[in-house]
Amino acid sequence: MGMTIIEKILANHSNHKVVKPGEIIDVMIDTRAARDFGGANVVKNLRENGLDIEDPSKTIFTFDCNPTGSDQKYAVNQHTCRMYAREKGIKIYDINAGIGTHLAIDRGLVYPGSTFVSTDSHANIMGAVGAFGQGMGDQDIAATWAHGSVWFKVPASAKLNFKGKLPEGVTAKDIVLNLLNKFGANTLLGYSVELYGEAIEGLSLGDRITIASMGTEMGAIIVMIPPSKEIVEYSEKSIGKKIDPVYADADAVYALEEDIDVSQFVMRVSRPGHPEDTISVEEAQKIKIDSAFIGSCTNGRIEDMRETARILKDRKVAPGVVLKIVPSTDEVWQQCLEEGIIKIFKDAGALVSNAGCAGCAAGQVGQNCPGEVTISTGNRNFAGKQGKGEVYLASPVVVASSAVAGYISNEYDIPSTPAEFEKKAYLKAMDVVKKDDSGDKPTIVEGRVWYIQQDNIDTDMIFHNRYLAITDINEMGQYTFDNLKGYEDFAKKATPGDIVITHKNFGAGSSRQQAVDCFKALGVQCIVAESFGAIYERNAINAAMPIMTYDSIKALGLNDGDTVSVNFKTGELINKTNGKSVMGNAFSEVQLKIYQKGGLL
Repeated sequence: MGMTIIEKILANHSNHKVVKPGEIIDVMIDTRAARDFGGANVVKNLRENGLDIEDPSKTIFTFDCNPTGSDQKYAVNQHTCRMYAREKGIKIYDINAGIGTHLAIDRGLVYPGSTFVSTDSHANIMGAVGAFGQGMGDQDIAATWAHGSVWFKVPASAKLNFKGKLPEGVTAKDIVLNLLNKFGANTLLGYSVELYGEAIEGLSLGDRITIASMGTEMGAIIVMIPPSKEIVEYSEKSIGKKIDPVYADADAVYALEEDIDVSQFVMRVSRPGHPEDTISVEEAQKIKIDSAFIGSCTNGRIEDMRETARILKDRKVAPGVVLKIVPSTDEVWQQCLEEGIIKIFKDAGALVSNAGCAGCAAGQVGQNCPGEVTISTGNRNFAGKQGKGEVYLASPVVVASSAVAGYISNEYDIPSTPAEFEKKAYLKAMDVVKKDDSGDKPTIVEGRVWYIQQDNIDTDMIFHNRYLAITDINEMGQYTFDNLKGYEDFAKKATPGDIVITHKNFGAGSSRQQAVDCFKALGVQCIVAESFGAIYERNAINAAMPIMTYDSIKALGLNDGDTVSVNFKTGELINKTNGKSVMGNAFSEVQLKIYQKGGLL
């Protein structure tokens, strides 16, 4: 029986000739990265546990979250990483370089068939070149830096066959927004998704990066695009040697396979709060915008800049609209300069910043405020992710067209006179307080339940990205859920010993460890969900934060405030208030071992 792309790559980087979904294996990592917001915690973990670097030549820092150096806490974290890098001989791609995942591809650190991990939750962008990439928390990265490998559960694979021809004007961003519209945020949760078909084979590297980048928003472990001849040649030039790319075997087994008619795809935008909540551009037209953003790891390549310049040439950004453009890497920035694209941007009235992640990472140009409406090429528009305003997601063409129109528009409907503004109301942030950690680690816990009946609670709802520079766990609890509507006062009301029970895909989104540690700071004993975001699940297990899944919770007859006991060894959940019980999924041997010793490190 053959293997899928991810199975072959993982087998090639382990001591197994064949791997199957569900197996937990140690995977050797070719390139191990930490970003500026997670890097300081990686260093802290290594020092506190007396660990060294297994191979400095395979280890890098990338400073892409705050390349302007505009935040004091980021500046401290970056310098902490610089000092450690000097001590250990580690390469730094500093604030002048650009987005780490793009640099890894362009500099030959990642190539077809290789493996890569980073504190970036979009490290699975490496699927664009047929490589394995994963975003992981700071404990995972510290362990990988120290040992060269990390445990990983082999995911099941899905195969999507694209049929038909793309309609005119439908871009790579529209492809992924159409996929999100079809599959939502959790249908593909935990899968490695392989893409096939004529519409896929002809995609450029930039297009592949756009699609692979948003696999995280679909809940996928990774979106794997088999490398074309052009991709292989690009990678061989970057790395300076011949490459043997990895492709799925003809008899590979897929847990899910589906044909998709791309001729039905349309230009789409994601409505604020959920990348998967997409509508056609026509449905969104005439929604007034205050600002627009073009960039991020999803749409910051030279192809994106050229398309933006095509729309903006000989046009002006609508009065009062702020258009912010951030190329993905310094090389793209320089190419824009050489091709006259920067001049087109500036003549149109856009603000152009140095290369980096920009608004997506909270630390650079691109943030919006309460009441502000933004259209963005980013990969996420979770509430609060790019600021406190509303964020729509779209392709560079739609975003640039909207910036000129003053409202959401496509390039075929840009008006001769842009829209005018109306007055807006603004909201005030709420105050929160911090609680202490209980520190108890029994295998059976009992406590009051917070029953949050929602799917897809993302990491920005749990622990907002404006707090990412916090490394002291004692400061984290006060910010728990302060961005989850209806639970902004959770930290005030929670007491040590509480249990959180929720639905699908809890912890979707970022790789931030704080979204786990904030519950530990409050003394929350356990989080139970139907499923967890892949990175969040790893972070919780590695931090010895008890999490457990269930298949169905209905029979528990659960109400908010009930007293529930959870048995980590057997998986049994008992509602002590009404005497009802259900069986959840007990801890795996790996999870129980890490939990009992107090954490991965």
